[in-house]
Amino acid sequence: MNRSRRTPTTALLAALLLTSFATGAGPARADATGGVPAAAAPAAGPETAPPAADPAVHGALVEALRQAQVDSPNALPRHICYATHVQNIGWQKPVCDGKPNGTEGQSLAIQAIDIIASNTGGICADGYVQNIGWQGWRCGEDGTDILVGTTGQGLRMEALAVSIATNGICADAYVQNHGWLGFQCAAAKEVAVAGTTGQGLRMEAVEIVV
Repeated sequence: MNRSRRTPTTALLAALLLTSFATGAGPARADATGGVPAAAAPAAGPETAPPAADPAVHGALVEALRQAQVDSPNALPRHICYATHVQNIGWQKPVCDGKPNGTEGQSLAIQAIDIIASNTGGICADGYVQNIGWQGWRCGEDGTDILVGTTGQGLRMEALAVSIATNGICADAYVQNHGWLGFQCAAAKEVAVAGTTGQGLRMEAVEIVV
C-alpha cells in the first residue's frame, strides 16, 4: 500500500536543516513508517571492491546523468541517477533525482542497484542482501557508478545505505507488505538507510535524491 509521503525535495530540505548527528546514530527519519522499523546503518568498515558494472547499464546511467545535467537550470547541478535489477525482468531503465525505479505491487524483488552522481564530492553505497547481510561499503567519485547487490543469484535486496561527501541525501524504499516506508535523510558524510533488515522483506522499488 502507498503511504502519504513528503516529496523528495521537501525531505532533502529537512535533512539539510539538521545541524548535528549523534555519534554512531542512524539517519534522520523524514517520515513515519507505520510501525515498520527502518534498517540500521551498516557498521563502518573497509571499503570493498564493487563488482564490474554491466557495460550497457553503465552507458545508460552516464547518458541519464548527462541528460539530467543538460535539463538542469543550475550552473553546478547536483544529480543522482540509478537503475535497479529486478527479479524476472533484469535491469530497468535508469531514472534520476527522486523518481521511482523498480516495480510496485508485483511482488518482484530488487536484486541490485547501480548508482551514479554528479557534484556530490563522491558517493558510497552498501546493500543488505538475502543470506549475505551488509556487503560492505563501495565508494566512487562523481561520474563513477557504484553497484550494490547481486545479479544471477536470485537474492533479494532488503535495504540500501547511501552517503555523500557534501550536502544531503535522501532515500526511500517500497517494501514487501508495507509499500513506501518514507524518506530517510542524512547530511554530508552521514548515512541514509532505506528498507529493513532482519525481517526477510524484499525491496521492490527505490527513490534517491541529493
